[in-house]
Amino acid sequence: MKEVFVDTSGFYAFLDRTDHFHEVSRKLWLASEAQGWRLITSSFVIHESWALIQARLGWEAVEDWLGSLVVRCEVVWIDEAVYRAASARARQARERRLSLTDCTSFEVMTSRGCRAAFADDAHFTRLGYQLPVIE
Repeated sequence: MKEVFVDTSGFYAFLDRTDHFHEVSRKLWLASEAQGWRLITSSFVIHESWALIQARLGWEAVEDWLGSLVVRCEVVWIDEAVYRAASARARQARERRLSLTDCTSFEVMTSRGCRAAFADDAHFTRLGYQLPVIE
């Protein structure tokens, strides 16, 4: 079974029809359902996504996201060990736009051997993560 990590950008683009990644996101969500992908995300991505969706799209969108997209994902809870590794990664990189949430995502993906990311984020592609292939 194909395992795919879902980033905030993958969640958000599906909900916002004006997002430049919306159409790709829509196709990926449909393929994930049709092909039975195992979708994973993290508690940090949930936190970040919730804040973004609430601020930009409102409470109805938050409820839609929780009831339709989040429920399809296994949520990996970030523990102290992952937090420490991710914060060390972020501090070493010292990049203005590389977030702690991104770094926790990379730690989760590495620990699981996951190479596919449902993300519209250059940090993922730069580290060799790719969009999942639609079969």
